[in-house]
Amino acid sequence: MPKWFTQLSGNEKRTFWACFSGWGLDAMDTQMYALAIPTLIALWSMTRAQAGLLGTTVLIMAALGGWGAGILADRYGRVRVLQLTILWFSAFTLLSAFTHSFWQLLVTRSLQGLGFGGEWAVGAVLISETINREVRGRVVGALQAGWAVGYGIAVLLSTLVFDFLPPSVAWRVLFGVGMLPAILVLWIRRNITEAPVYAKARAQTDVQRVSIWHVFSPSLRATTFKAILLTFGIYGGNYVMITWLPAYLKLSLHLSINHVGGYLSLNILGSFSGAFLNGWMADHLGRRRTFITIACLQAVAVAIYTFAPISLTMALLLGFVLGTLQSGTAAGTGAYIAELFPTSIRASAQGLCGNAGRAVGAVVPTLVGVLSATMPLGAAMGLCAALSYVIVVVAALMLPETRGRDLSEVTEAGVAQVEAADATDAGVTSSRSEART
Repeated sequence: MPKWFTQLSGNEKRTFWACFSGWGLDAMDTQMYALAIPTLIALWSMTRAQAGLLGTTVLIMAALGGWGAGILADRYGRVRVLQLTILWFSAFTLLSAFTHSFWQLLVTRSLQGLGFGGEWAVGAVLISETINREVRGRVVGALQAGWAVGYGIAVLLSTLVFDFLPPSVAWRVLFGVGMLPAILVLWIRRNITEAPVYAKARAQTDVQRVSIWHVFSPSLRATTFKAILLTFGIYGGNYVMITWLPAYLKLSLHLSINHVGGYLSLNILGSFSGAFLNGWMADHLGRRRTFITIACLQAVAVAIYTFAPISLTMALLLGFVLGTLQSGTAAGTGAYIAELFPTSIRASAQGLCGNAGRAVGAVVPTLVGVLSATMPLGAAMGLCAALSYVIVVVAALMLPETRGRDLSEVTEAGVAQVEAADATDAGVTSSRSEART
């Protein structure tokens, strides 16, 4: 175990495992679809554009689910709403197993997205408010490793199910297993309590009176839109690879199901490692510098993977690098967004900023599907992903550094002061440039 984990209290460790498991099982249910895309395209004669639309729709609905769950978590508690979101996405993953057409699956996947976005938002806030600020970046960043574990479980299940069952049955069994995460709720009910930061704020503030639109108030809206831009770039690029990589390996590189599983396994191992890399960098180098560094490396790696004439062996190795960098950017959003907003609206801001970025970024996988009709799938993936990571750099340059912030001391007035200072600095820089001219 990492040194920082051994220093956590019993409550902090239980909260970590609850959020880690919830995110991992969320990933398992979500990634089952990406692994089933080639089968559904063949069985239902779906176009790639339709396949991309299914991936996009769940991310758009995740934005609504994240914001809605965040609002409920600010009013009724993080732990209670976390349980609700896990039950929700588990139930609709199961219902997806009984669909018989593209349109039916579109409905169940859309409703699953509400729970998907909600679980991430509430879990990220709960762990951010529970953990000591000195190690918050490493602990919250490590949660992203749960995604890799869940993705790995989905790949393993997919490989086993498709080996022993015909494709027409295998994909249904795969979705049926998605109900298992509901068991986690029983453990959470017995072992997890509210974060002290939230409990204190709730005792001092009438949370029922906080408007759901308060995140767009004059003192907060600039920070809100910048945070959405950041997550748009991160998830726009990441979801291109997450959604289309299995199909790219099978349809463009012509790998078998078993070989696809092997390639994805190394990518997932990299994703697991990237979560810890981000946490270390964020706590030692700062949040902004970490986003910028990893996003630049990510854009280069994606371009090489999808445009350069590399061998299958190089594709295998570079898949590990891609996984590391994908997780490396996403892992930092949970702690960073929590540090940008006051406790009274922290969960709703986390849900909105994190998942609105997903929703806007969800257009990118659909764009890949559309572009692949006129260019190679790999080229469409590389172009869309690389441009998304450029947006990450731009957004990170506009946002403040938050490393080491005490969440109980983050106030709306303080956020406004930071924005005003940034605007003043920008004005001074502009005036100096004009003077030089």
